[in-house]
Amino acid sequence: MRSRRTRPPSVFAITTLLALLALLPSLPSFAEDAGEVAKAFPNRAVRIIVPFPAGGPTDILSRVIAQRMSEDWGEPVVIENRPGANTVIGAQQVARAAPDGYTLLAAMDTTLVMNPAAIKNLPYDPFRDFAPVTLAAKNTSLLTVRADGGPNTIAELIARAKRNPGKLNYGAGIITTRLAGYLFNREAGIDVQLVPYKGSADVVPSLLTGAVDYIIDGVASSLPLIQSGKFRALAKLNSRPLPALPDVQPLSLVAGMPALDDISSWIAIVAPARTPRAIVDKIQQEVARMYADPALYDRLQRAGINPVSSTPEEFDAFFRKEAVRWEKAFKESGIQLE
Repeated sequence: MRSRRTRPPSVFAITTLLALLALLPSLPSFAEDAGEVAKAFPNRAVRIIVPFPAGGPTDILSRVIAQRMSEDWGEPVVIENRPGANTVIGAQQVARAAPDGYTLLAAMDTTLVMNPAAIKNLPYDPFRDFAPVTLAAKNTSLLTVRADGGPNTIAELIARAKRNPGKLNYGAGIITTRLAGYLFNREAGIDVQLVPYKGSADVVPSLLTGAVDYIIDGVASSLPLIQSGKFRALAKLNSRPLPALPDVQPLSLVAGMPALDDISSWIAIVAPARTPRAIVDKIQQEVARMYADPALYDRLQRAGINPVSSTPEEFDAFFRKEAVRWEKAFKESGIQLE
């Protein structure tokens, strides 16, 4: 049997290979290329999608962040409000956006933790569709009434509800605060109806006009009305210090309800999955840098927002732990929230 002879490479193939090898020293490494991408970012407008109407805590915080980013980067950072469906509409928009850092989501616990626990067939996956950037705030929720004719204490509110079973109602905008209201009513043994809203911008006017008897909502939107004497905060839903309202006591303390010891909300920034890590880091470092400014930090605290930053890894671990916590809470409670 004759052996098969190997065809020698052509002169063209050898010349091409040598030319490519000659180019290799000048080709940037992956890390160098990523660094250049981050260095050039941003070179056009960045959008932060806020899944709530304008005026709520998430919107207020996002506008402060966007303004400072615009100043530091020299490019516009604009807020786009996309409320609806418990933040699902805004979340879907960002999940489907190009993974280039130019579309970000101001996500809440509702978006990443509560929706997966409470909504079947959720059209996005919080673990696969987003790149964690940073935690942005851990906010306190309040149980608030009108000052004119409203009860002075939690005990008075409970007594009023028991005298009028089924006739009082409360307003809440996100799943977290709706759940808090449900748990409060259950622990207090009262029959009060939920009036759901899209966010704080709708919740606060409902109390002001008397459409609801009390609300459970973040501090930022109600704070001016509390300070002006139109609203009265009866309790807060965690034990963290609240510099804007230092005299407001935890609901778990004033009503003896340990189930409501820490049921407040948080806000974070996420990007579409597969956003380059160098860009994620640049955004995260910008938030950490602005929070290191005492003037900006104090401005947010005076507005009732508690600014907190984290690394992407720290935030990822935090929200995954929260997801386990709230999935368990929903299963054990049997609560069904529309």
